[in-house]
Amino acid sequence: MNWYSLSDLAILRELGSSLRQMRVNRNQSQQSVADSAGIDRATLSQVEHGRPTSLLTFIQLLRTLEHLELLEPLVTKAEVNPVTLARLTQKQRRNAYPTAPDSTTPPPAEW
Repeated sequence: MNWYSLSDLAILRELGSSLRQMRVNRNQSQQSVADSAGIDRATLSQVEHGRPTSLLTFIQLLRTLEHLELLEPLVTKAEVNPVTLARLTQKQRRNAYPTAPDSTTPPPAEW
């Protein structure tokens, strides 16, 4: 499916339809899923018909339907580009060298 060709409301309808299918596949009523998710049955009906909802409600429904793994592609992990990593590794000091005395500073005064 080309998600970019769909309007935002069409995407909501697709997601709602998918949630409905998940619920039906589990042979659960709207009332039982709504109760388990902690939402009103009317709210679930609206979600299944593609009405806008909160992200929290969507997550509650995915949890109740045991499909939280569908969120995995949404989570990105910071990755370091291998070239950048090599450059950072090269810049790190590997050895400690004694510092040479600075010729511009006068020698310490003797007491």
